[in-house]
Amino acid sequence: LIWQGEGEDEVEVYTYQRLHREVCRAANMLRSLGVKRGDRVVFYLPMIPQLAIGMLACARIGAIHCVVFSGLSAEALRDRIEGSGARVVVAANYGVRSGKTLHLKEICDKALEACPQVEACVVVRRLDEPTPLAPGRDAWWDELVAAQPAECEAVPMGSNDPLFILFT
Repeated sequence: LIWQGEGEDEVEVYTYQRLHREVCRAANMLRSLGVKRGDRVVFYLPMIPQLAIGMLACARIGAIHCVVFSGLSAEALRDRIEGSGARVVVAANYGVRSGKTLHLKEICDKALEACPQVEACVVVRRLDEPTPLAPGRDAWWDELVAAQPAECEAVPMGSNDPLFILFT
């Protein structure tokens, strides 16, 4: 996996081995939040490596992921959280698109005001800027993932088990 951000200096390279370790750590992080087979996880992230890692982590533990375009409003995000039945949301603190900064965590917080079923919001630190975290609900991705082992057995799944929910 080779990711390049807005600027030429923003490049991340993941070998298969590195990607596998990060997916296992993310899967273990989701498990530590109570996510299990059949649970739903909403991703409100820009196109960053943690999006692919999170989707693969969900597949590894049998959770169902739902990716929400980071350009959508708080109301649209709320509808997708409610519609999917997600109890965990993964959001970036900020996004960058065409040189503009998007306040994704702020939008996510507005959506979560109407989603009391959400127990945890994992926040990816996209920009090193001040970001309010809701006590008891929000935590930083990098801190949660760093504490997890790099091995995670894949959950056996049936051929008809759902992998993702896509709102169109």
